[in-house]
Amino acid sequence: MAYILCIETSTTNCSVAITNDDTVLELIEDYDTQYSHAERLHNYIDKVIKKAGLSMGELSAVSVSKGPGSYTGLRIGVSTAKGLCYALNIPLISIPTLHSLSLQVQPQKDSCIIPMIDARRMEVYSAVFSDSFVQIRDTKAEILDKNSFSKYFDQGQVYCIGNGVEKFSTICTNTNAIFIENKLPSANEMASLSYSKFLNNDFEDISYFEPYYLKDFVTG
Repeated sequence: MAYILCIETSTTNCSVAITNDDTVLELIEDYDTQYSHAERLHNYIDKVIKKAGLSMGELSAVSVSKGPGSYTGLRIGVSTAKGLCYALNIPLISIPTLHSLSLQVQPQKDSCIIPMIDARRMEVYSAVFSDSFVQIRDTKAEILDKNSFSKYFDQGQVYCIGNGVEKFSTICTNTNAIFIENKLPSANEMASLSYSKFLNNDFEDISYFEPYYLKDFVTG
């Protein structure tokens, strides 16, 4: 039995879950349009553990969404996760944000999934997954145009999910595109991925682990 605290702060959704093996026991999240992680994350962690009837000392590991996504959001989530792991002497697990986001889709056979997180202007962070959630294209930061992902649209249905969908849907007219709107990465989908890594002792070095920013932080 492994109790894993899952933390997702890569977008505006401040999301925290406590899992028993790969089952979510409790979930608290906030789809606010503003970044509120600094004010709410620690409160959500306390609440979700209490709602699950547990104590901090019963945690087996902490899992954190590693990016890509918001520079500030990722930094807050990762620093919080690392601090808990140091204090409790438990392992740190990292989960690729786009992989967990793809798990919100229920794809048809022979389709693919393109999770996309809004970056700046017409840019998104994206990857491509098969209908069995295997990553088939590297994670990239890319500027969208009407021909983006045409290779995959030519092969069949493509599910596009994430907060980058809104701007892509305004320029993409391909009939194979299925736009899943109003979805953000959530700690809920981190459960199975986190437990798999826990069983395989696939842990991060707490001292040296950094978020996967994908590109340099830009102000303004």
